[in-house]
Amino acid sequence: MNTLKVGDKAPNFEAFDEQGNTIKLTDYTGKKLVVFFYPKANTPTCTVEACNLRDEYAELKEKGYEILGVSADSQRKQSNFKKKFNFPYPLLADVNKEVIDAFGVWGEKKFMGRVFDGIHRVTFVIDENGVISKVIDKVKAKEHASQILEKD
Repeated sequence: MNTLKVGDKAPNFEAFDEQGNTIKLTDYTGKKLVVFFYPKANTPTCTVEACNLRDEYAELKEKGYEILGVSADSQRKQSNFKKKFNFPYPLLADVNKEVIDAFGVWGEKKFMGRVFDGIHRVTFVIDENGVISKVIDKVKAKEHASQILEKD
């Protein structure tokens, strides 16, 4: 796994959101962007993480952050996930793993004694110039918004 690091230029991605809209990095030029990668929609930890960002969305917006969630789920699954939990931000349906690969969050994982390839739960904060200013690779699902807002 070759994950992007602080100081790297964010990859100029393009993907469909849960409604079929094309979302590009350039849509966020001049804004602070949080891109959080999660393994699978509607699973317990992913739901807790995404709901924490929903619950703290007003504060994140107030501090100038835009948010994008990304997983390899289909548009239909992302749409159902968003509707079920009323998320105020887009969820990218990166079925072909182009964005996932560009950020380097696909790789070997271990769970319950099993080894497999999958999406690592990693969040990137991208500054107004498209440079990665923070990487959170030890995401605490219940406190994720505070991790984004805390200063290093």
